Amino acid sequence: MKRTGTQSDHSGLEGLDPAGTGRVFWNLGSACLCERAVARGEVRLSHTGALVVTTGPAEQPLAIARVNDATEGGEPAGATDDATLSRAQFEALKADLLAYVARRTLFGQDVSVEAGPAGGIAVRILSDQAWHALVARHLLRPRATAADADAPRLTVLCAPGFRPTPETHGVPAEGVLALDLANGLALIAGTGRSETLRAALADLLAEPLLAAGVLPLEGAVRTGADGAISLLLGALGNGPLAQGAAEDDDATRRIDGALGWGDDGLIALEAGSYAQPADLARTPDAARFGTVLENVPLDPASRVPGLDATGTGARIILPTTTAHAQPLGAPEHLFLLVQDEEGVLPALARLSPAQTLGAFRESTGLAAPHLARLHALLERHAPVCWLVNTGRIGDGGERRVPLEISRRLVAAAQTGELASGAWRTDRELGLDVPAAVEGIDPALLDPGKGWANRGDYLAAARRWRQRLTAPLAESETASSTDATPGMAVAAE
Repeated sequence: MKRTGTQSDHSGLEGLDPAGTGRVFWNLGSACLCERAVARGEVRLSHTGALVVTTGPAEQPLAIARVNDATEGGEPAGATDDATLSRAQFEALKADLLAYVARRTLFGQDVSVEAGPAGGIAVRILSDQAWHALVARHLLRPRATAADADAPRLTVLCAPGFRPTPETHGVPAEGVLALDLANGLALIAGTGRSETLRAALADLLAEPLLAAGVLPLEGAVRTGADGAISLLLGALGNGPLAQGAAEDDDATRRIDGALGWGDDGLIALEAGSYAQPADLARTPDAARFGTVLENVPLDPASRVPGLDATGTGARIILPTTTAHAQPLGAPEHLFLLVQDEEGVLPALARLSPAQTLGAFRESTGLAAPHLARLHALLERHAPVCWLVNTGRIGDGGERRVPLEISRRLVAAAQTGELASGAWRTDRELGLDVPAAVEGIDPALLDPGKGWANRGDYLAAARRWRQRLTAPLAESETASSTDATPGMAVAAE
């Protein structure tokens, strides 16, 4: 039975069995969650009704620990390093975390993540912070029917106020995301950063999505005036949102954040928007009622938020405006944003399928099962694939590729301007590169000429060529071994 706006005690939490008399408020609506977050002192209210929350700067990478049932003691966890937990360590953390939340009020949301024709993947999110439940409600869609209330689900339990003990739990006290992927459970302790919740969902959903034939991604989608769809992918710091956010962008549709790519095309895994303030500052409803502004400064007198915030932990989290996920179609262009700190790669190059797999790994950090699925999708949809160097150019990497240049080249590729121009094949890198583009410094398209030491350049170029072509064998191995359920079909 679906419970909406009701409360219960802690008994019956699936996969969790806390003792005590704490309450759980189930599936409260956005207005109720806003009201409780303000009343509990979790957030401050802006002049437009947006909620402003401070979780601290995200200056260090998130600490992530994953259970490995094959290990006994686990590996020590540093404050910024991924770690391995033994089953005993994870169970100790879970027991102590449950004892902590058993004395507190929890807010539960039963939500769903789109997975294409296979249907939604059920997720239950529990937190002792009302604003976390609001974020979950913004980013993911409520479960569609009451009939699936008792279906198997992935579970996230978040308690920012609980401080782990490194000696007992094997994780840092400063905050951690602990994952038991075999049982679909994520524990978040010692940190309230919203990115931790998104990271938990990304890890928990990766295997179920791949099993459903959907490649999980983080990036940006742009649909041009001609209807052509472009997919831009890049790891944090590589700027997929910025690359697709030029002020003169003529995109008729823009979707940023968690995405899925399946046989029928692209899927928005998240219903709402999760972005840095600069990406949404000009959006009319960027600070409307219920929007969550994380680590955004708030004027104490006027209560006007500073949407020009540039800190690494600053986020705007907007709710969905549609009741159901809309199909996006297959991408006609795939842009892979790669940060080259050696100064070897050109500002833009066209990729072969084999090179695309290598650039994908360099861009996203994803490995063999994801590469195998990408390989199948490239064969099915045949997008034009591009490498965009968002790093450095030339000898010693002293010159960074300007953002406006990257935008100009991406736009030229999208509109077909480059198709009619001359091309050359870089002999050392094996990449197809435009011979010239109007308004672009030729040195940005042929960085090898700017190196004083030809031997150093050739050595660096050979390393990059190997990195761009090696993953093809890995993807074929992953496909043939059927390491992930459903991958045999995907590879055929």
